[in-house]
Amino acid sequence: MTAESPAGDTPESVLLDEPTTADLRAKVTEAWREFAGALADLLSGLPSGAQVDVTLDPTASGTGTAVYSVSMRVLSAGVVEALAVGNAALPPEFRMNRAAVADMVALGWSPPGVLAGSGDAFGLRSEQARSTALAAVVSRTLRDVYGAPHPAFLVYLVHDEEDEPIDAGPLGTARPEPGLEIGTGRVELSEDQLMAEVVVDEVPLDERVRTVVATMSKTTVDQLQVDADGDIGIRAGSAMVFVRVRDNPPLVDVFSPILTEVEPTEQLYVKLSELTNRMPIGRLYCAQDTVWASIPVFGRNFQAVHLMLAVQVMTGLADELDDRLHGEFGGKRFFGEGDKPTPPRSEGEHRTGMYL
Repeated sequence: MTAESPAGDTPESVLLDEPTTADLRAKVTEAWREFAGALADLLSGLPSGAQVDVTLDPTASGTGTAVYSVSMRVLSAGVVEALAVGNAALPPEFRMNRAAVADMVALGWSPPGVLAGSGDAFGLRSEQARSTALAAVVSRTLRDVYGAPHPAFLVYLVHDEEDEPIDAGPLGTARPEPGLEIGTGRVELSEDQLMAEVVVDEVPLDERVRTVVATMSKTTVDQLQVDADGDIGIRAGSAMVFVRVRDNPPLVDVFSPILTEVEPTEQLYVKLSELTNRMPIGRLYCAQDTVWASIPVFGRNFQAVHLMLAVQVMTGLADELDDRLHGEFGGKRFFGEGDKPTPPRSEGEHRTGMYL
Protein backbone atom coordinates (compact mmCIF):
# COMPACT_ATOMS: atom_id res chain seq x y z
CA MET A 1 0.00 0.00 0.00
CA THR A 2 2.36 2.62 1.24
CA ALA A 3 5.36 1.69 -0.83
CA GLU A 4 3.33 1.97 -4.01
CA SER A 5 1.73 5.35 -3.30
CA PRO A 6 3.16 8.00 -5.65
CA ALA A 7 3.79 11.58 -4.61
CA GLY A 8 2.15 13.45 -7.49
CA ASP A 9 2.95 17.01 -8.42
CA THR A 10 -0.44 18.42 -7.43
CA PRO A 11 -3.23 17.04 -5.23
CA GLU A 12 -5.77 17.93 -7.89
CA SER A 13 -4.01 15.71 -10.43
CA VAL A 14 -5.24 12.58 -8.63
CA LEU A 15 -8.84 13.68 -8.12
CA LEU A 16 -11.44 11.44 -9.59
CA ASP A 17 -12.89 13.09 -12.68
CA GLU A 18 -16.20 11.31 -12.19
CA PRO A 19 -18.99 13.41 -10.64
CA THR A 20 -19.72 10.40 -8.44
CA THR A 21 -16.86 11.15 -6.05
CA ALA A 22 -15.83 14.69 -6.99
CA ASP A 23 -17.49 16.26 -3.94
CA LEU A 24 -16.12 13.60 -1.61
CA ARG A 25 -12.61 13.89 -2.97
CA ALA A 26 -12.81 17.68 -2.66
CA LYS A 27 -13.76 17.29 1.01
CA VAL A 28 -10.80 14.98 1.63
CA THR A 29 -8.47 17.44 -0.11
CA GLU A 30 -9.88 20.29 1.96
CA ALA A 31 -9.33 18.28 5.15
CA TRP A 32 -5.65 17.92 4.24
CA ARG A 33 -5.41 21.65 3.56
CA GLU A 34 -6.91 22.38 6.96
CA PHE A 35 -4.46 20.01 8.61
CA ALA A 36 -1.47 21.60 6.85
CA GLY A 37 -2.69 25.09 7.73
CA ALA A 38 -3.15 24.23 11.39
CA LEU A 39 0.27 22.55 11.50
CA ALA A 40 1.90 25.61 9.94
CA ASP A 41 0.29 27.90 12.52
CA LEU A 42 1.43 25.62 15.33
CA LEU A 43 5.03 25.37 14.13
CA SER A 44 5.39 29.12 13.65
CA GLY A 45 4.64 29.83 17.30
CA LEU A 46 6.41 27.01 19.16
CA PRO A 47 9.29 27.85 21.52
CA SER A 48 12.80 26.45 21.16
CA GLY A 49 12.97 22.80 22.21
CA ALA A 50 9.33 22.06 21.46
CA GLN A 51 8.48 19.05 19.32
CA VAL A 52 5.48 17.86 17.30
CA ASP A 53 5.07 14.14 16.58
CA VAL A 54 2.50 13.10 13.95
CA THR A 55 1.79 9.39 13.40
CA LEU A 56 -0.41 7.39 11.07
CA ASP A 57 -2.57 5.26 13.37
CA PRO A 58 -1.43 1.70 12.55
CA THR A 59 -4.59 0.10 13.96
CA ALA A 60 -6.71 2.08 11.51
CA SER A 61 -4.49 1.87 8.46
CA GLY A 62 -3.77 -1.85 8.65
CA THR A 63 -0.01 -1.40 8.86
CA GLY A 64 0.29 -3.52 12.00
CA THR A 65 3.70 -3.07 13.61
CA ALA A 66 4.77 -0.55 10.97
CA VAL A 67 4.63 2.97 12.39
CA TYR A 68 4.80 5.80 9.88
CA SER A 69 5.59 9.05 11.67
CA VAL A 70 7.10 12.50 11.24
CA SER A 71 8.65 14.50 14.09
CA MET A 72 9.35 18.25 13.97
CA ARG A 73 11.57 19.91 16.59
CA VAL A 74 12.28 23.62 17.00
CA LEU A 75 16.00 24.28 17.40
CA SER A 76 17.69 27.53 18.31
CA ALA A 77 17.42 30.63 16.10
CA GLY A 78 14.06 29.55 14.71
CA VAL A 79 15.35 26.48 12.86
CA VAL A 80 12.99 23.51 12.58
CA GLU A 81 14.36 20.02 12.13
CA ALA A 82 12.02 17.36 10.77
CA LEU A 83 12.64 13.62 10.77
CA ALA A 84 10.50 11.09 8.86
CA VAL A 85 10.62 7.34 9.40
CA GLY A 86 12.83 5.40 7.00
CA ASN A 87 12.98 1.77 5.92
CA ALA A 88 15.33 0.73 8.72
CA ALA A 89 12.52 1.29 11.24
CA LEU A 90 9.87 -0.53 9.17
CA PRO A 91 9.09 -4.26 8.87
CA PRO A 92 10.28 -5.71 5.54
CA GLU A 93 6.77 -6.05 4.11
CA PHE A 94 6.03 -2.36 4.73
CA ARG A 95 9.27 -0.80 3.55
CA MET A 96 9.20 1.83 0.85
CA ASN A 97 10.28 0.84 -2.63
CA ARG A 98 12.64 2.88 -4.79
CA ALA A 99 9.83 4.96 -6.26
CA ALA A 100 8.56 5.94 -2.82
CA VAL A 101 12.09 6.82 -1.66
CA ALA A 102 12.47 8.96 -4.77
CA ASP A 103 9.18 10.66 -3.91
CA MET A 104 10.56 11.49 -0.46
CA VAL A 105 13.66 13.07 -1.97
CA ALA A 106 11.54 14.97 -4.49
CA LEU A 107 9.53 16.43 -1.62
CA GLY A 108 12.74 17.81 -0.13
CA TRP A 109 13.81 15.12 2.35
CA SER A 110 17.48 14.15 2.64
CA PRO A 111 18.05 10.38 2.59
CA PRO A 112 18.70 8.70 5.95
CA GLY A 113 22.07 9.60 7.44
CA VAL A 114 22.73 12.60 5.17
CA LEU A 115 21.45 15.24 7.58
CA ALA A 116 23.64 15.32 10.70
CA GLY A 117 21.93 13.46 13.53
CA SER A 118 19.15 12.01 11.37
CA GLY A 119 20.32 8.44 11.83
CA ASP A 120 18.02 6.00 9.98
CA ALA A 121 15.37 8.66 9.28
CA PHE A 122 14.83 11.03 6.39
CA GLY A 123 15.87 14.53 7.45
CA LEU A 124 14.84 18.07 6.58
CA ARG A 125 15.72 21.47 8.05
CA SER A 126 13.69 24.60 7.54
CA GLU A 127 12.81 27.78 9.43
CA GLN A 128 9.80 28.74 11.49
CA ALA A 129 9.29 31.63 9.08
CA ARG A 130 8.74 29.02 6.35
CA SER A 131 6.40 26.83 8.39
CA THR A 132 3.74 26.86 5.65
CA ALA A 133 6.09 25.18 3.18
CA LEU A 134 7.30 22.68 5.78
CA ALA A 135 3.74 21.81 6.81
CA ALA A 136 2.87 21.19 3.14
CA VAL A 137 5.82 18.79 2.80
CA VAL A 138 4.83 16.92 5.96
CA SER A 139 1.20 16.72 4.84
CA ARG A 140 2.11 15.34 1.42
CA THR A 141 4.54 12.87 2.99
CA LEU A 142 1.87 11.47 5.28
CA ARG A 143 -0.75 11.36 2.56
CA ASP A 144 1.07 10.58 -0.69
CA VAL A 145 4.01 8.46 0.50
CA TYR A 146 2.92 6.95 3.83
CA GLY A 147 -0.63 6.40 2.56
CA ALA A 148 -2.82 8.15 5.16
CA PRO A 149 -6.27 8.36 3.50
CA HIS A 150 -7.49 11.28 5.66
CA PRO A 151 -6.09 13.45 8.50
CA ALA A 152 -8.59 11.77 10.82
CA PHE A 153 -6.29 8.72 10.68
CA LEU A 154 -3.45 10.73 12.26
CA VAL A 155 -2.60 11.14 15.94
CA TYR A 156 -0.30 13.85 17.24
CA LEU A 157 1.55 14.94 20.36
CA VAL A 158 3.10 18.33 21.12
CA HIS A 159 5.66 18.35 23.94
CA ASP A 160 8.76 20.11 25.28
CA GLU A 161 12.32 18.84 25.81
CA GLU A 162 11.26 17.08 29.01
CA ASP A 163 8.39 15.33 27.18
CA GLU A 164 5.85 17.44 29.04
CA PRO A 165 2.72 18.14 26.93
CA ILE A 166 2.40 21.63 25.49
CA ASP A 167 -0.95 23.36 25.14
CA ALA A 168 -1.93 23.33 21.46
CA GLY A 169 -5.08 23.63 19.46
CA PRO A 170 -6.41 20.82 17.25
CA LEU A 171 -4.66 20.01 13.97
CA GLY A 172 -7.70 19.84 11.74
CA THR A 173 -9.34 16.44 12.13
CA ALA A 174 -6.16 14.76 13.41
CA ARG A 175 -6.51 13.44 16.96
CA PRO A 176 -4.36 14.22 19.98
CA GLU A 177 -2.86 11.13 21.53
CA PRO A 178 -5.29 9.51 24.01
CA GLY A 179 -5.29 11.09 27.44
CA LEU A 180 -3.59 14.30 26.31
CA GLU A 181 -4.93 17.31 28.18
CA ILE A 182 -5.03 20.62 26.32
CA GLY A 183 -5.07 23.77 28.45
CA THR A 184 -7.41 23.59 31.46
CA GLY A 185 -9.65 20.93 29.92
CA ARG A 186 -10.10 18.62 26.99
CA VAL A 187 -9.38 19.97 23.55
CA GLU A 188 -12.49 21.25 21.76
CA LEU A 189 -13.30 18.47 19.35
CA SER A 190 -15.27 18.22 16.17
CA GLU A 191 -18.26 15.85 16.09
CA ASP A 192 -16.06 13.11 14.63
CA GLN A 193 -13.37 13.53 17.28
CA LEU A 194 -15.92 13.75 20.09
CA MET A 195 -17.34 10.39 19.10
CA ALA A 196 -13.82 8.94 19.18
CA GLU A 197 -13.40 10.19 22.74
CA VAL A 198 -16.67 8.95 24.23
CA VAL A 199 -16.30 5.26 23.35
CA VAL A 200 -14.37 3.14 25.83
CA ASP A 201 -12.39 -0.04 25.33
CA GLU A 202 -14.42 -1.99 27.89
CA VAL A 203 -17.56 -1.83 25.75
CA PRO A 204 -17.85 -4.69 23.19
CA LEU A 205 -17.05 -3.69 19.63
CA ASP A 206 -20.54 -4.41 18.27
CA GLU A 207 -22.10 -2.13 20.90
CA ARG A 208 -19.68 0.66 20.11
CA VAL A 209 -20.43 0.32 16.41
CA ARG A 210 -24.19 0.50 16.99
CA THR A 211 -23.73 3.61 19.14
CA VAL A 212 -21.73 5.35 16.41
CA VAL A 213 -24.19 4.44 13.63
CA ALA A 214 -27.18 5.46 15.77
CA THR A 215 -25.55 8.80 16.54
CA MET A 216 -24.84 9.45 12.87
CA SER A 217 -28.40 8.45 11.95
CA LYS A 218 -29.83 10.67 14.71
CA THR A 219 -31.75 7.76 16.16
CA THR A 220 -31.45 5.29 19.03
CA VAL A 221 -29.66 1.96 19.05
CA ASP A 222 -32.99 0.13 19.43
CA GLN A 223 -34.36 1.79 16.29
CA LEU A 224 -31.51 0.75 14.01
CA GLN A 225 -32.39 -1.51 11.09
CA VAL A 226 -30.59 -4.80 11.87
CA ASP A 227 -31.09 -7.93 9.75
CA ALA A 228 -30.91 -11.60 10.77
CA ASP A 229 -27.14 -11.66 10.25
CA GLY A 230 -26.66 -8.75 12.63
CA ASP A 231 -25.80 -6.32 9.82
CA ILE A 232 -26.93 -2.73 10.32
CA GLY A 233 -28.69 -1.34 7.24
CA ILE A 234 -28.54 2.29 6.16
CA ARG A 235 -30.52 3.43 3.14
CA ALA A 236 -28.69 5.86 0.87
CA GLY A 237 -31.08 6.86 -1.91
CA SER A 238 -31.38 3.94 -4.31
CA ALA A 239 -28.53 2.08 -2.55
CA MET A 240 -28.25 0.16 0.70
CA VAL A 241 -25.20 0.32 2.94
CA PHE A 242 -24.50 -2.38 5.52
CA VAL A 243 -22.26 -2.25 8.59
CA ARG A 244 -21.03 -5.67 9.75
CA VAL A 245 -18.90 -6.45 12.82
CA ARG A 246 -16.47 -9.36 12.58
CA ASP A 247 -14.83 -10.91 15.63
CA ASN A 248 -11.73 -12.66 14.36
CA PRO A 249 -9.87 -10.53 13.57
CA PRO A 250 -11.79 -7.56 15.03
CA LEU A 251 -13.04 -5.70 11.98
CA VAL A 252 -15.95 -3.51 10.94
CA ASP A 253 -16.89 -3.88 7.28
CA VAL A 254 -18.87 -1.05 5.69
CA PHE A 255 -20.14 -2.39 2.38
CA SER A 256 -22.82 -2.03 -0.25
CA PRO A 257 -24.12 -4.25 -3.08
CA ILE A 258 -23.99 -1.53 -5.74
CA LEU A 259 -25.53 -3.64 -8.53
CA THR A 260 -26.86 -7.18 -8.78
CA GLU A 261 -27.56 -9.34 -11.83
CA VAL A 262 -24.88 -7.48 -13.75
CA GLU A 263 -22.94 -9.03 -16.62
CA PRO A 264 -19.25 -9.36 -15.48
CA THR A 265 -17.48 -8.10 -18.60
CA GLU A 266 -13.91 -6.95 -19.06
CA GLN A 267 -15.18 -3.39 -19.53
CA LEU A 268 -16.84 -3.54 -16.12
CA TYR A 269 -13.66 -4.78 -14.42
CA VAL A 270 -11.61 -2.04 -16.03
CA LYS A 271 -14.11 0.57 -14.86
CA LEU A 272 -14.11 -0.77 -11.29
CA SER A 273 -10.32 -0.84 -11.23
CA GLU A 274 -10.10 2.76 -12.40
CA LEU A 275 -12.64 3.92 -9.83
CA THR A 276 -10.95 2.00 -7.01
CA ASN A 277 -7.55 3.52 -7.80
CA ARG A 278 -9.04 7.01 -7.55
CA MET A 279 -11.14 6.50 -4.43
CA PRO A 280 -9.75 8.06 -1.22
CA ILE A 281 -10.43 4.86 0.74
CA GLY A 282 -12.10 1.52 0.02
CA ARG A 283 -12.45 -0.61 -3.09
CA LEU A 284 -14.93 -1.73 -5.73
CA TYR A 285 -15.03 -5.30 -7.02
CA CYS A 286 -17.27 -7.78 -8.80
CA ALA A 287 -18.10 -11.14 -7.22
CA GLN A 288 -20.05 -13.33 -9.64
CA ASP A 289 -22.94 -11.11 -10.78
CA THR A 290 -22.79 -8.44 -8.05
CA VAL A 291 -20.74 -5.25 -7.86
CA TRP A 292 -19.65 -4.53 -4.30
CA ALA A 293 -18.14 -1.51 -2.60
CA SER A 294 -16.30 -2.10 0.67
CA ILE A 295 -14.39 -0.08 3.27
CA PRO A 296 -12.83 -1.98 6.21
CA VAL A 297 -12.38 -0.35 9.60
CA PHE A 298 -10.03 -2.09 12.01
CA GLY A 299 -11.61 -3.04 15.32
CA ARG A 300 -8.41 -3.26 17.34
CA ASN A 301 -8.11 -0.02 19.32
CA PHE A 302 -11.34 1.05 17.64
CA GLN A 303 -11.74 4.76 16.88
CA ALA A 304 -15.24 5.97 16.13
CA VAL A 305 -13.97 8.67 13.78
CA HIS A 306 -12.70 6.00 11.36
CA LEU A 307 -16.10 4.31 11.22
CA MET A 308 -17.86 7.64 10.76
CA LEU A 309 -15.58 8.53 7.86
CA ALA A 310 -16.15 5.10 6.26
CA VAL A 311 -19.95 5.41 6.55
CA GLN A 312 -19.90 8.95 5.17
CA VAL A 313 -17.78 7.85 2.21
CA MET A 314 -19.84 4.73 1.50
CA THR A 315 -23.29 6.34 1.69
CA GLY A 316 -22.20 9.07 -0.70
CA LEU A 317 -20.50 6.72 -3.15
CA ALA A 318 -23.14 4.00 -3.18
CA ASP A 319 -26.03 6.30 -3.99
CA GLU A 320 -24.14 7.92 -6.86
CA LEU A 321 -22.28 4.93 -8.25
CA ASP A 322 -25.26 2.59 -8.48
CA ASP A 323 -27.03 5.06 -10.76
CA ARG A 324 -23.98 5.75 -12.91
CA LEU A 325 -22.89 2.12 -13.24
CA HIS A 326 -26.47 0.97 -13.85
CA GLY A 327 -26.73 3.41 -16.73
CA GLU A 328 -23.56 2.04 -18.26
CA PHE A 329 -23.69 -1.67 -17.41
CA GLY A 330 -27.30 -2.46 -16.53
CA GLY A 331 -28.09 -4.77 -13.63
CA LYS A 332 -30.35 -3.99 -10.67
CA ARG A 333 -29.96 -1.38 -7.96
CA PHE A 334 -30.98 -2.26 -4.41
CA PHE A 335 -33.98 0.08 -4.48
CA GLY A 336 -34.17 0.39 -8.25
CA GLU A 337 -37.78 -0.59 -8.84
CA GLY A 338 -38.19 -1.71 -12.41
CA ASP A 339 -34.47 -2.17 -13.08
CA LYS A 340 -33.65 -4.86 -15.58
CA PRO A 341 -30.41 -6.81 -15.83
CA THR A 342 -28.16 -6.38 -18.82
CA PRO A 343 -29.23 -8.53 -21.80
CA PRO A 344 -27.08 -11.67 -22.26
CA ARG A 345 -23.92 -11.15 -24.30
CA SER A 346 -23.17 -13.14 -27.42
CA GLU A 347 -21.11 -16.28 -26.92
CA GLY A 348 -18.14 -14.83 -28.79
CA GLU A 349 -17.82 -11.82 -26.49
CA HIS A 350 -14.98 -12.01 -24.01
CA ARG A 351 -15.70 -12.50 -20.30
CA THR A 352 -13.28 -12.54 -17.42
CA GLY A 353 -13.22 -14.20 -14.04
CA MET A 354 -13.41 -12.76 -10.56
CA TYR A 355 -12.08 -9.25 -10.15
CA LEU A 356 -10.60 -9.83 -6.70
